[in-house]
Amino acid sequence: MQLPANPFKAALRRAEPLYGIWAGFATPYAAEIIATTGYDWMLVDGEHAPNTVPTLLGQLQAVAPYATHPVVRAVQGDTVLIKQLLDVGVQTLMVPMVETAEQARELVRAMRYPPHGVRGVGGGLTRATRWDAVPDYIRTAHEQLCLIVQIESPRGVANAAEIAAVDGVDAVFIGPADLSTGMGHAGDASQGEVQDAIRRTVEATLAAGKACGILAPREEDARRYADWGCRFIAVGIDISLLRQAALANLGRYRATQATDQAAPAFRTY
Repeated sequence: MQLPANPFKAALRRAEPLYGIWAGFATPYAAEIIATTGYDWMLVDGEHAPNTVPTLLGQLQAVAPYATHPVVRAVQGDTVLIKQLLDVGVQTLMVPMVETAEQARELVRAMRYPPHGVRGVGGGLTRATRWDAVPDYIRTAHEQLCLIVQIESPRGVANAAEIAAVDGVDAVFIGPADLSTGMGHAGDASQGEVQDAIRRTVEATLAAGKACGILAPREEDARRYADWGCRFIAVGIDISLLRQAALANLGRYRATQATDQAAPAFRTY
C-alpha cells in the first residue's frame, strides 16, 4: 500500500485560491454533509469546538471518501497531542497562536521522526500507517504531512517573517478575531491597523515562499485577502451558516404573522 497522498499540500503550490469552510459541530454526520458540498478544504476545529482525539478520528473517517480535504486544528501545540493526531491519520495540521520561530521549529520536530524530530513510533497500532501496510512510513511520512502555523497575535505578526521561513512550516494561517482582540479592537478586524498587520503578515509569508491563509466569512473580506495573495481562505462557518439559515427561514413566517392576525401562532401538526 502506498503512502496516502496529501492533495491539499500539493494544491498550495498552485496559484488558484482554495476555498474552505469551518467545521464546528464535532460530529461525523455533520462533517460528512459538509464534505459533499464541494469546498476544497474544511477546518475540523479541535480548539474551540468540543472535539477530542476520538471525535476527530470519526470525522476523518466520515469525510475520507470525498474530495474536500480535512485540516485539523489542534487545541495547542502539544507534542504528545500532535503525535496522537498524526497517528489517527491527520495529514494537515493547524496549530494556533504561534508567536516565534522557535515555537514553529518545535512543531516541525513534533511532526517528524528521529533523527529529525521527536515523534514517537506507533507502527502497527496507527491508522496513519494503515496498520503497518504502508512500507517505509517512518522515512517518508513527512513528504505528505502539511504543517500550518497560525499567527493571531501582535507578537506573531512581528515575528511573521522568521516564523514563515522555518523549514518544515508549509503555510501560515492568520486569525483575524484573536489578532484584532489582541490589538485592542475586540474582534473588529476592519480597523486600519489590524488590516495593516494582516497585510504585512501575508507579505512576509509570501516572501518566504510559503502559502498564506485566513478566515474570512464576509465576501468582501475574502476577495480582498485573495487579492493580497492569500492562497487558502475559509469563507464560511457551518454553525453560523445553520443559524443564519434558520433565522432567515423563521423570519419569513414571523413577518407573515405580523400582517395576518388570523393565522394561529402555533400549529399542532
